Amino acid sequence: MAISSKSGAAAATSRFAPGRSRDVICLGRLAVDLYAQQVGARLEDVSTFAKYLGGSSANIAFGCARLGLESAMLARVGNDHMGRFLTETLANEGCDVSHVRIDQERLTALVLLGLKDRDTFPLVFYRENCADMAVDENDFDEAFIASSKALLITGTHLSTEQVNRTSRRALDYARRNQVRTVLDIDYRPVLWGLTGKADGETRFIASEGVTAHLQRFLPLFDLIIGTEEEFSIAGGDTDLVKALAAVRALTPATLVVKRGPMGCQIIDGAVPASLDDVPVQGGVQVEVLNVLGAGDAFASGFLSGWLRDAPLEACARAANASGALVVSRHGCAPAMPTPAELDYFLREAKADPQRMRRPDRDATLARLHRVTPARTARNEVLGFAFDHRNQFFDLAQQTGADESRIHTLKGLFVEAVAQTEAALGLQGRIGVLIDDRYGQDALNAATGRGWWIGRPVELPGSVPLVFDHGRSIGTTLTNWPRDHVAKCLVQFHPDEPIEQRLEQEAQLKALYDATQASGHELLLEVIPPKNANLPMASDTVYRALKRLYNIGIYPEWWKLEPMEASQWQAIDALIAERDPYCRGVVLLGLSAGVEQLNEGFRAAAASATCRGFTVGRTIFHEPSQAWLAGQIDDAEVITRVRNVFETLIASWRAARSETASPTGGARNVHQEQAA
Repeated sequence: MAISSKSGAAAATSRFAPGRSRDVICLGRLAVDLYAQQVGARLEDVSTFAKYLGGSSANIAFGCARLGLESAMLARVGNDHMGRFLTETLANEGCDVSHVRIDQERLTALVLLGLKDRDTFPLVFYRENCADMAVDENDFDEAFIASSKALLITGTHLSTEQVNRTSRRALDYARRNQVRTVLDIDYRPVLWGLTGKADGETRFIASEGVTAHLQRFLPLFDLIIGTEEEFSIAGGDTDLVKALAAVRALTPATLVVKRGPMGCQIIDGAVPASLDDVPVQGGVQVEVLNVLGAGDAFASGFLSGWLRDAPLEACARAANASGALVVSRHGCAPAMPTPAELDYFLREAKADPQRMRRPDRDATLARLHRVTPARTARNEVLGFAFDHRNQFFDLAQQTGADESRIHTLKGLFVEAVAQTEAALGLQGRIGVLIDDRYGQDALNAATGRGWWIGRPVELPGSVPLVFDHGRSIGTTLTNWPRDHVAKCLVQFHPDEPIEQRLEQEAQLKALYDATQASGHELLLEVIPPKNANLPMASDTVYRALKRLYNIGIYPEWWKLEPMEASQWQAIDALIAERDPYCRGVVLLGLSAGVEQLNEGFRAAAASATCRGFTVGRTIFHEPSQAWLAGQIDDAEVITRVRNVFETLIASWRAARSETASPTGGARNVHQEQAA
């Protein structure tokens, strides 16, 4: 790839001091972006917003981390929910947040953004006395700055006395310790008090005061990135060549001028009399949805090469491609590409530039964007499934219990799982399947604990498949927390009647498309129906999965019945061939006894894809019946559930330990990175 590191003799000519543990520290804006979801509406008419990480420096830190750099954020957030969202989002992407301080007196900054049309993007900054503008020189020391190859500062953090002083201290530390310095000019007139408070959309207003202030800092930078308008404010002239010449008179820095869809131009020496004498590093032409954040993606892409000592042309290529991808997507930080996306996009754009004018319509690119960012590692799933609805209704009927008691029972199951997690130290490995018909309170109690949570979407027993809350499955997913996994049980046989198979496949494709749009992971539980008219062979499940792959369905998870070891080998090979990004397989129980499940565990023990189990009735049936009948109390039902659940956990782990395969089976490279 164009942004790969150099090695050997090239290391002797590195731009950077050796032995640095971080690639880049980003000092600047760290805020929440609320993006309008109704594209084309006035901001006044928008009804819903999507919440993303925002702020120029934070977006760059995020983008650099996504591209594999060791980035760190230097800022403040409020002691509030939005501040925690920002730090968790950065940390989950692999960004160092050890120097994101908690400000006890100020709230986290907020931005509202509309997408009226390709040229109209109303912004309202809520940044008065916000946390990131209170970052202080005492929030870091010289050793922290000296630990990095580079320090990036954005122009906004030169705009008030507080952040100006802090930025100057960081720059002084950097210059003393051979840390390369980067300025993203990031000119927002509203943040310099030059426009009305609600006018965040205006990108340029000439100001001698701003120009003079910026110019006092320009000699301190080695790399300066900006748009034409931003270099105009830095140079104090609306004639771009004259502005660049004024900047060059103050600094020998490499100047990177962003030219929008044209690409960019890099000036690493004297400014010529005409920019026609500077090669244009061409970009990829795409249709624009949203230009907001494109500059931050450009900077991330450029730094991903620059910090690896790549040639400037390669840095520009990665920068232009990153910007092009982000302008075609909603939001900024979550739209940032991974190395796999950049590789694919640049290759395909070169081969067929016309097709890549709409990267948002390319299915392969969309899938890479979904599956190649860092994800929470789930290399072992030890799951208790109590998403059953008909079975619990039947138990209530049999015992004469009021149906409302099922809600309470499922809440007790959550407590049992929590006790098992604590007793056995299973943080990050616990899974549950819970429905929202009888288990909404249990779902609420389980969410936020770091558990793997699946919830069903199918109408129990439906063949052909019908969704529980109606045909519009996308509407159902809208109200779900993003970390919930959409679980669908389908009684699917590759040889079932063609009309039934096509109906089932259409439903599954609708579900798959809905999860792609909503961002939820998908778990498909495939159980061939036990019908005398349909043959059951050793390869039936294999053929069912292969058929679903053939029609373009790539679930993150499969849930399958226990199989013979030879069948697991075939399933492993199929998944490796068709979907190396698959998260794995979990075993189901089908009311089997513990001994029978142990046999299934042993058969799956050497599988590279089987991550664990989600067993239900084997665990809950007997204690649930007794509790609903009033024969045992809450404490006893928890104890009995834990006993069986923990027995199964021990059995699974014992089976795994008997094989040469590491616990959790083989992991693909992306899971290794996430771990």
